[in-house]
Amino acid sequence: MTEFWTELVLLRDHLTATPIASIAITLSAFFAGNVLFQKMGRPSWCPGILLAALLVVLLLVVLGIDYTRYQAGASWLVLLLGPATVALGVPLFQQIHHIRALWKPILLTLPPAATLAALYAMMLAWLAGATPELLASFAPKSVTAPIAIGITEQLGGSVPILMGGLLVTGVMATLWVNLLSRWLKIDDHRVLGFALGINGHAIGTVRAFEISPTAGAFASLGMGLTGVFTALFLPLMWMLLGL
Repeated sequence: MTEFWTELVLLRDHLTATPIASIAITLSAFFAGNVLFQKMGRPSWCPGILLAALLVVLLLVVLGIDYTRYQAGASWLVLLLGPATVALGVPLFQQIHHIRALWKPILLTLPPAATLAALYAMMLAWLAGATPELLASFAPKSVTAPIAIGITEQLGGSVPILMGGLLVTGVMATLWVNLLSRWLKIDDHRVLGFALGINGHAIGTVRAFEISPTAGAFASLGMGLTGVFTALFLPLMWMLLGL
């Protein structure tokens, strides 16, 4: 029995020495999370990406895989974030007619919303005694991951902490937009989608497409514009604040 477990450990170490194991764990958790999400009735408070993240943690603990080793292997998937960032131009181009038709509401809504999303996160972290590294990690939490990672690295933050913040932000934004829209009796899918895209980035956008194609289109618009605005102005604000 001891020899059997020794062989399993050696096999695990051999597999994790290459990116294959990390990629397999990530993709398996992603697809399993989506299946569980469907079977649970697609609850807004528990999206598939959250279930996938929990499954990854469970697999790493059960298999005894060190997170640093897993992250090194999964970095191959991170390479896809570059093309994903460029691809954000596609929904922006597709919704250019909405931008032209509704440029005044967008101009009035987007800058303060994107600015407040960064400021309140930084303020709460600062009041809790967070270091500049943590502040830089939380500031772009409402921006889609491909752009947020670049911003965090530029500001000197931690990407793993950022990814946790992105996950929590997406889930909470989706939950609260749904609750507040019912309470305030807002049923305009353009408003709901734009709010989900600005506050919930990709997770909110997925939820918006579940509401309707119109909500999804405006969520894509809000997500893309928030990413562009934050990438341009957050580093400038960071310099002005002397952080």
